[in-house]
Amino acid sequence: MKKTLGYIGLLVLAVLWLMPLGTWLSADFPQHMLRHMGLVAIVTPLLVLGFPKVTGVFALSPLAGAAIEFVVVWGWHLPGLHGWADRGGSGLLLEQGSFVIAGLLVWAGALRSGQSLAGAGGLLLTSMHMTLLGALIILAPRDLYAAICGRAPDLDAQQLGGLLMLGIGTPVYLLAGLALVARALDDKREPA
Repeated sequence: MKKTLGYIGLLVLAVLWLMPLGTWLSADFPQHMLRHMGLVAIVTPLLVLGFPKVTGVFALSPLAGAAIEFVVVWGWHLPGLHGWADRGGSGLLLEQGSFVIAGLLVWAGALRSGQSLAGAGGLLLTSMHMTLLGALIILAPRDLYAAICGRAPDLDAQQLGGLLMLGIGTPVYLLAGLALVARALDDKREPA
């Protein structure tokens, strides 16, 4: 059963990269955000759950994984770095690869056995910073990326991207963090 989750993660990864998302979303930024959130909040936890031995190398301290992921995610959403990735090529490859590695660090660290509360802390911290970034993107008074990406401003597309970040990332990290808290509480209730 576990390996099935890993294969589902690989299937979702293929869908995210092979489906022409731009035709569905009609704008670049929501497409970017759907792929980003798919990688860090859907694909990587499925890979960690499905292939624990292979992904075990990424099992750092949950809080260290969350801190690294914070730097990676916020860094790639700075206009200059986002613009570089938006042009494709090595920038896009580095961005997406770092999203996968950061996601693996968060999830492998959080889901390793015996660390339920630390894992919950890492996931809840990640939920909070993803929520804050999504809210900043939604509430920005102008398109933050249009000039650097060489396209016409599209605040609606940026806001849709922020909503995707909030709608995918926040509940996934929050619910997984709360599940780990529940696991830790159940472990404490069991007799020694």
